Amino acid sequence: MAFSMKLWQVQGPDLKEIGAASLDDEKRLETWVVKDPSILGINILLIGQQVVTQFGGRIDLLAIDDEANLIVLELKRDKTPREIVAQALDYASSVNGLSYEQIDAQSKEFKGKALSQAFNDHYGFPLPETVNASHSIIILASLLDDSSERIVEYLSEQYGVPINVLFFTFFSAGTAEFLGRAWLKDPEELQDRVQANKRAPWSGYYFVNIGEGPDRSWDDCVIYGFVGANGGEKYISPLKKLKAGDLIFAYLKELGYAGFGTVMRPAMMARDFVPEGQEKTLLDLPLKQPKIAQNKDDPVLSEWVVGVKWQKTFAREQAKKYPGIFANPHIVCKLSNPRTVEFLREEFGVSE
Repeated sequence: MAFSMKLWQVQGPDLKEIGAASLDDEKRLETWVVKDPSILGINILLIGQQVVTQFGGRIDLLAIDDEANLIVLELKRDKTPREIVAQALDYASSVNGLSYEQIDAQSKEFKGKALSQAFNDHYGFPLPETVNASHSIIILASLLDDSSERIVEYLSEQYGVPINVLFFTFFSAGTAEFLGRAWLKDPEELQDRVQANKRAPWSGYYFVNIGEGPDRSWDDCVIYGFVGANGGEKYISPLKKLKAGDLIFAYLKELGYAGFGTVMRPAMMARDFVPEGQEKTLLDLPLKQPKIAQNKDDPVLSEWVVGVKWQKTFAREQAKKYPGIFANPHIVCKLSNPRTVEFLREEFGVSE
């Protein structure tokens, strides 16, 4: 059954349906995405528009994700089911073999800066050593027929092809225009499954992004034994996946890795966390960054923390890194990069 989206306007106790309208020119959609890629709902760095392939085609939009994998974004543009899927696959095959030099040249042309600089500016950490180890396809469509949906589902589920559809439904009410967005498949689950096929086996260690700044201090994390996150379920949910016994390496943005430890207690609101050896809750103790107490009673916006027993830590000025070391904007993820794992084991004195 083809995807369908509806929109209602709340008018007091009643709802008034706003009718879907035809997006007369999908070029508008391409323009919107170029102007603000965040409307896709995923964090990507655009590095090209109307990119000419080695076979003479033109990729509508080309992007790179936070693991330096390429993403082909293709608009439907009234193509038939076979045309849109076949064309997307053809374009994916053309980017599969792109070298670093070719991708770098594309970044310089579109962004006006080298790939390494554009990547670091966007994601806040250095470009990984391996670029274009994998790639994925996103079809952008205002409407898609049953046949196209079935083909995408089949390729994704049966053969693990990294393909997804992002629907943008256009609505009109008088002079007002609205745009709705929905994915055919959960983009994070699909990306994780695709990337897992390219990654080295999981090392057993977790990467945890400390996010030091106006909300928390690394010094407090060390003194009171915790890692934390706030700002909504998007950030808190990954933290909740950590359980007692998990081994973590703590990363300070742009500085490097500064801590290795074992999770002792699962995630809880900061107001309820009593650090090991203390009688008061975290928020009642002297803190380097007291703003961690903001929204303390709001279960969605408050700081959530995970209790950690640190086995070894370094001051932020001594954080450990090397050019191309694994880093990620996610709060928590699995560490698989062999070189990074080997480096961290040596620096923190961790045996296998």
